[in-house]
Amino acid sequence: MALYLIAFNDEWVPELTLEDLRERGASGRAVIEEMTAAGVFVFSDGGLDASTAICSVDPASGSPVFTDGPFTETKEHLGGFAVVDVPDDAQARYWAGRIAVAVGWPQEVHRFPHRTLNAER
Repeated sequence: MALYLIAFNDEWVPELTLEDLRERGASGRAVIEEMTAAGVFVFSDGGLDASTAICSVDPASGSPVFTDGPFTETKEHLGGFAVVDVPDDAQARYWAGRIAVAVGWPQEVHRFPHRTLNAER
């Protein structure tokens, strides 16, 4: 088994009404329930954007320095994610596809390499 991150960029979410967001949220939660029943669900969360940043951490001095900004210049923000524990890339793609269709916007799939490397040893 390997851990995969299925995530989307907040910029990929189209302009939606509050009702549309509720409907897509319900569809997404239904897929999470399916992943839970299949035993592959680890964790998910969402609603992240520029407004959720709480601090920046600069390690340049050898110790962490926490500030309320400036934040890294970026147009992209993690909008939400799910972590699944599945046997292979095909299963990760399957669940990412289910989420993408349920919510109606693109998803990315990333494999956490340390988990795969440890399983091979």
